[in-house]
Parts: sequence; C-alpha cells; structure tokens
Amino acid sequence: MTEKATFGGGCFWCTEAAMKPLEGVESVTSGYAGGDTENPTYEAVCRGETGHAEVVQVTYDPDVIGYDDLLEVFFATHNPTQLNRQGPDIGTQYRSIVLYHDDRQRELATSYIDALDAEYEADVVTELEPLETFWRAESYHQDYFEKNPSDAYCQMHAQPKIEKVRERFETLVAETNR
Repeated sequence: MTEKATFGGGCFWCTEAAMKPLEGVESVTSGYAGGDTENPTYEAVCRGETGHAEVVQVTYDPDVIGYDDLLEVFFATHNPTQLNRQGPDIGTQYRSIVLYHDDRQRELATSYIDALDAEYEADVVTELEPLETFWRAESYHQDYFEKNPSDAYCQMHAQPKIEKVRERFETLVAETNR
C-alpha cells in the first residue's frame, strides 16, 4: 500500500532530484498544482498565468519512510522563508507549498511548519493547502536531472540538494543511491 505527498519548493527538477534517492520512495512525478487553470502547460505556468506552483508528487511506502521524514527532507532542501522564489527562480510558480492529501498530512505539516517558524528569524512563508488536482508536467520534465546531469542549472542547483540529502539524511537514502 502506497501513499502520496505533494510539495513545491522552487523548480520541480531540483525537488524531484532530492526526493528520488530516498528509501521507500517509489516514484516522483513533476507537475503543477495549487492554481485554477485546467491542463496547465509549462509555458503558461512559467508566465504566472495559471496560479499553479511547480510541484512534485511523491509516491511512497509508509512502512519504509514516513510523511514526517519527507517533510524533513523537503524543508531541508529549500528555503521556506523566501516568498515566491528559490535561488534564481522568481514568481509564484516557485513558491514554497505543501499540498496535503488528508487530515493527518495537514496536521503533521502544520506542526512541522510551526516548529520551523520558531527556528528561523524570518517568517516561514510556506503555504499549506489541500491538494485539489495534480497536473502531470510534460514528459521532458520527468526525471530531468537523471536525463540531463551535465546541464548547468542541474549542476548548480539540483546536484547540491542531492548531496545534502545524501549527507544529512544518510539513513533515509536507499542503499543503491549512497
């Protein structure tokens, strides 16, 4: 039995790359959520026309990795105090957002955000919303880092997140990804 978690923390290529190495994560799909346009395209999302954020949907085995572990990795791999941006990516489509699937996820995320807020000097601006619809991104966005490891953007932004996950969360990383 698997569960799903949906997070947006800047460019979905980076978030996808950070989540994929985790033990118990069965798949990570890049997409769009949190907006009001049906069947959004990458171009429309990037222009800020849809209200959607770039997000990833993580399918995981809760007997192997918990939702709280996914939250910890998610928040460690982006800056939740930056409003509508991460690194060089600017706009509401790059906002920090947790889209919960049920009340348990909402409660865990709320507690996690409250605890984080006490740790940072700046306010945590991560949005917390129920997931209404997840729209799968175009196929060329799926597994982007794996397909384009030499891409300059990936080297500058995704690779450091992967390294951070491997170092900081060694016990959560699948043996084959260490």
